[in-house]
Amino acid sequence: MKSRDSAATARVPVQDKPLVLIVDDQISNVKLLAAILGDDYRVRIATTGPDALKLAKTMPQPDLILLDIMMPDMDGYEVCRKLKDNHATQNIPVIFITALTSESDEEMGLDLGAIDYITKPLSAPIVRARVRNHAILKRKADLLESLAHIDSLTNIANRRRLDRALLQEWRRCQRAGASLALLMIDIDAFKAYNDHYGHGLGDVCLTKVAAALAAGLQRPADTVARFGGEEFAVLLPETDIAAAALMGERLREKVAALRIPHAPKRQYEHVTISVGCAAVLPGALLNPQDLLDAADRNLYAAKSAGRNRVCTG
Repeated sequence: MKSRDSAATARVPVQDKPLVLIVDDQISNVKLLAAILGDDYRVRIATTGPDALKLAKTMPQPDLILLDIMMPDMDGYEVCRKLKDNHATQNIPVIFITALTSESDEEMGLDLGAIDYITKPLSAPIVRARVRNHAILKRKADLLESLAHIDSLTNIANRRRLDRALLQEWRRCQRAGASLALLMIDIDAFKAYNDHYGHGLGDVCLTKVAAALAAGLQRPADTVARFGGEEFAVLLPETDIAAAALMGERLREKVAALRIPHAPKRQYEHVTISVGCAAVLPGALLNPQDLLDAADRNLYAAKSAGRNRVCTG
């Protein structure tokens, strides 16, 4: 008869189970660990250090790595060192699994950044308990990291997330020789809206506009963020200025379609946005701030020309 915990685990969709990467050159050890963990986790396997480093960067990335120390060519210590030196993998928890039992061996592993150390011969209950505890901690850390990049009012990305995405996409587009576009967006005459309706309804307006902008994006790689106050930004990888302008117009129409009543005596009956577009080929003579500045200049031009429009310079 299964325990209540086992029954609950069985109902967890496979894609929601934590992903564990098992790294060991001995197939018998891999099979044993896979048998111990297979019911509660998704399991990925590597039998060499280079394969482990490659799989650690493969999406979806593992939530936890069980790493043997004694392997030919590249031992577990070196694998751990490379994992912790790489920005893409440094936050993946590593548990060493080894027959080495001296305090110096354990100290070396922990100094390299491993979070735990399980000695052989393996005890199934100990392996399950330690993996479970560290998987829970990893999920909590991921949640906190996610929340740190979400604007608490609008539930879209915040400025911190935008800055990180801009740097990542800048480097990626530079390697690919692709254009990177940015839209800077401002709600027209929002101070008048806030003064008339109050900050409570002002927050509601910001939330509705943010949702409309997010709904208007067409690709997973596109990012909409609250830039600050009533300003938003949209990052569009592999997009030239013509396509960026089309997206800007699409988003302008999305917001206009909300038909949110504006403050009386304003130029427009309903809430509208102004959009500044910019696109560049990232290169050595430019940096991400140049793209932000160009989009911001074009936003200012759109507002100076009468608002409720898209400007590409």
